[in-house]
Amino acid sequence: MAFQFLKYDVQQGVATITLNRPEVYNALNDEITFELQEALKTAAKEDTVRVIILTGEGKAFCSGQDLKAEPVGKKRSFLDSLHKRYNPIIRAMRNLPKPILCRLNGVAAGAGCSLALACDMIIASEEATLIEVFINIGLVPDSGSSYFLPRAVGYAKAFELCAMGSKVKAAEALTLGLVNKVVPAAQLDTAVSECANYFAKAPTKSIGIIKKMLNKSATSTLDDMLDYEAYCQETAGATHDHQEGVKAFLEKRKPEFLGK
Repeated sequence: MAFQFLKYDVQQGVATITLNRPEVYNALNDEITFELQEALKTAAKEDTVRVIILTGEGKAFCSGQDLKAEPVGKKRSFLDSLHKRYNPIIRAMRNLPKPILCRLNGVAAGAGCSLALACDMIIASEEATLIEVFINIGLVPDSGSSYFLPRAVGYAKAFELCAMGSKVKAAEALTLGLVNKVVPAAQLDTAVSECANYFAKAPTKSIGIIKKMLNKSATSTLDDMLDYEAYCQETAGATHDHQEGVKAFLEKRKPEFLGK
């Protein structure tokens, strides 16, 4: 599939989606947000795709909304922009029944920070930074940041990061629990590939169910989750990969999961 502002590549079960506007640090114009929606739909439908890597071309991951792409002399509706462009992306990422890894190669600012936080795991270069830059132009966090951030770092730190626009370097992000792993820039591709290769051979349906369970737990009671766990376990127990896992255990060998 050909995109103008994205690269989409599938190799051995791994779909890599690369934001490809390096000349503006992969800032988000209308076209790239609609292309990203389409790329996520494609990855969700393709049976051969078992894990997605989201990254940016060049020095940056994503610098957020492209302010220079704003229509001249015309006031943009933030409501329409979020409902049509950004919110569908975040919902698609969280509802995608496959893991999404963020290859955080550089700055993730504003909506770009939200995109990173919406991923299931973040593997960051030592040179990467995250910043909720909205306050610097008199705006508030959007694209899911107000949901993901306090759940990751607590209210007080989330308030500081959003209200002061504090820049979080990779090492601090790891300490705060915002990212899963930090490696030297030269080792980023290797670290991301190792993680992606694990998921490409993992029981994909069970991982998709895990995503649903953890998403639901944020707004559920213990009793709700106990019932939902029972329902999900019944679903997972009916998969091919569960049968293969048990068989491999009994035969004392490594399981060969098919993602089915």
